[in-house]
Amino acid sequence: MKTRFKVARYQLVQPTYYLLLPWILPFSFAVGAVTAGRRPPHDAGQYLLSFFIYFAILGSQAIARSLPFGLALGASRRSFYSGTALLGMAVALVSGLVLTVLQAIERATGGWGLSLHFFRVPYLLDGPWYATWLTSAVVLFAMFVYGMWYGIMNSRWGLLGTLAFIAVQALVVVAGVIVVTFEHWHVRSAAGGSSASLTALGLTGIIAALAVLLLAGGHAAIRRATV
Repeated sequence: MKTRFKVARYQLVQPTYYLLLPWILPFSFAVGAVTAGRRPPHDAGQYLLSFFIYFAILGSQAIARSLPFGLALGASRRSFYSGTALLGMAVALVSGLVLTVLQAIERATGGWGLSLHFFRVPYLLDGPWYATWLTSAVVLFAMFVYGMWYGIMNSRWGLLGTLAFIAVQALVVVAGVIVVTFEHWHVRSAAGGSSASLTALGLTGIIAALAVLLLAGGHAAIRRATV
């Protein structure tokens, strides 16, 4: 356990990657919208997509950039992986809390006094504060773990292995879309109109389960990662 905490601290040698850079792009959209004197569209929460995508990039870089030096310091592959995942979970919880606070301020001020809905994402991040915190933290952590898989694939099988990993995912997504379309499953949109069989918290539970599976699989796969 001590080794895992040491790995987490080691990853924070460059805290800018974890504490500052994730917020630059989404806030640039918000500041640009306000200073330009215009309102973003109703679904302005789409600008937060860059924030969540960055966590996947962060997870990938945490493995690809830091694994060789981490092993040189005496950490095992599994300890390095667990410590990095622990850091990702902590950052996801804190970032989710910050998003929740910003959303609460946005609600209390009527959209920052300009009717902006930047931190409220229809369906996914539009409920009580605890639901927003839980969902955002789970999704951020899932993206981080997902990104770690790219670092593992690249370390273990190189570029060809990474491309094959992407191709398999594309096939799974296509198959999933076909199944969903065939079965007529619907998730309620913000505009309403379609019946809802899955709530935002229900979707959060599914994402959490997928994150656990990815986490367990990565713990096994990193054993053969080369440096």
